[in-house]
Amino acid sequence: MRQTDMNTELDFDSNTPERAGQPVRGVIDEITIRDLGVIAEAVLPLGPGFTAVTGETGAGKTMVVQALGLLMGERAVAGQVRVGSPQSWVEGRWRIPTVGPVADRVNDAGGQIDELGADELGADGLGAHGLGELILTRSVSGEGRSRAIVGGRSAPVGVLSELGERLVVVHGQSDQLRLRSSTQQRLALDRFAGTEFRALLEKYESEFRGWQELRRERDELVSQREDRLREADALRTAVAEIELVGPESGEDVALAERASRLTNLEDLRVAAAGAREAVSSDELDGRPDTVTLLDSALRQLERVSAHDGALEPIVESLASASFLVAEISTQLSSYLAELDTDGGAELDDVQERRAELSVLARKYGPSLDDVIGFFASAGPRLLELDNDSDRIDALSAAVAEAESVVLELAAELTVERVRAAEQLSTLVSGELAALAMGGSQLMVEVTQGVEPTPSGRDTIAFLLASHEGAEPRPLGKGASGGELSRIMLAIEVVLAATDPVPTFVFDEVDAGVGGASAIEIGRRLARLAVGSQVIVVTHLAQVAAFATNHLSVVKDSDGAVTESSVQQLQGEERVAEMARLLSGLPDSESGLAHARELIELAAESRRQWRS
Repeated sequence: MRQTDMNTELDFDSNTPERAGQPVRGVIDEITIRDLGVIAEAVLPLGPGFTAVTGETGAGKTMVVQALGLLMGERAVAGQVRVGSPQSWVEGRWRIPTVGPVADRVNDAGGQIDELGADELGADGLGAHGLGELILTRSVSGEGRSRAIVGGRSAPVGVLSELGERLVVVHGQSDQLRLRSSTQQRLALDRFAGTEFRALLEKYESEFRGWQELRRERDELVSQREDRLREADALRTAVAEIELVGPESGEDVALAERASRLTNLEDLRVAAAGAREAVSSDELDGRPDTVTLLDSALRQLERVSAHDGALEPIVESLASASFLVAEISTQLSSYLAELDTDGGAELDDVQERRAELSVLARKYGPSLDDVIGFFASAGPRLLELDNDSDRIDALSAAVAEAESVVLELAAELTVERVRAAEQLSTLVSGELAALAMGGSQLMVEVTQGVEPTPSGRDTIAFLLASHEGAEPRPLGKGASGGELSRIMLAIEVVLAATDPVPTFVFDEVDAGVGGASAIEIGRRLARLAVGSQVIVVTHLAQVAAFATNHLSVVKDSDGAVTESSVQQLQGEERVAEMARLLSGLPDSESGLAHARELIELAAESRRQWRS
């Protein structure tokens, strides 16, 4: 958003490309439509300046706005697809700077902007240097599936929405209703207030979010205090119980093994004793034991091994086996000696310990390692819960400090909004005078509330005094549909001087307006088109007369299917269309004369602006 001096008179002529040399921010050169609504196929040549779109009722004028909406990322519906066609397809060609936020977003999406050469210099006086062509495409299938292409690369539809916010502002009759909303009125005032105000508002919004988060945390602690006290008591009991038992990791497994040994002590003793007797014993019913047999075999081989070297490794193996069996005998004796101790008392101790650990596992497990982990985390959690009072006190202090900052910033926002409101009131009221609403005053009222909100403490109200001395009334009560159209246009004209928009699209915002008021709307739209591209769908000849580019949506019915196409009108074709808008008869002599008179009036107005 570009900040300008809002105390100065609006000068539209200074915004002309020829005089100011300002870079083109984005111009739609052409839109191609295929199988959208009643339009079978149409090409809309647009370009800079003021384009009027007219046509008979039901011919599909609104399809032009819908096509642009699809290119700007609006929601697609299957009902938009022309009957009998598999899909709708819309393509838009934009002329935009090759450097800037739009180009950056296209590049981020993987798309490409084709740079225009010097030989593509337009007759409109807008040079091609530093400009490129951006092609956006959107298709919608009969089932409602949608596909977007940005600069030759498939992209999410959301990318179109992001680009649309920077390239186009669309106004329809529904926007008149939104203009009655306090929120929309605040957004308009904030948009007018400029970049410094926006920076202040963003700072306020950040501080407000921080303040709300601190409040939420504090209030949560306070509301959960009883629950947290009960949790702390339960943790203290658990910590004391676990600490008393003092479990160790893996202890349950070791105790299970020990219990199994003690429970089967007699069987273990009998088996070990039998094995030891078989290995090394003098009591085997006269039969030699294993140690004796191995020693006998070893002595016999040692006597003759010197006569045959092949026996040497066998002798060595027998010697190793004899030593190993003797070692096994010793180990079995030691094992039996250990088993000789009284295992009954020890088994009672082991089973008691296992029972204690099992109780802990049931309460805080399911495994013993889980119990130990719970004990490890319980300490810090208990410390946190025990410090609730201190935490609440600290948060309360932080909340109070953050609230002080929020209130201070909110007060600054109010000051800036009041300043901007005075300027916006003056400028819009001046525009209303030029729109055949002389004596009407738009008053922007800023009322400071008590409680801060995400946008400040202010309530914004647009009030209209319909004539000098009249009591100002809210727009929703004090303005007709036609007046709302003109007020909305006046606001947009003023905002365009402080926050330029590349392209404006107005969809029959002149509804409910006629006569001299319609002429003034056309004149103001033409002036707005000096600095921005303006596309207007209208049914009024008084508005269309001021267009520099006139497109007509033509309906051709064969009795079953209605097909529409778009024609660019010039010369007598345009005069005939203007006569049809005026009288319903394209060949009425009085209508044709009136049409020529309006076209000459518009041309004379343009000559005066340039003089």
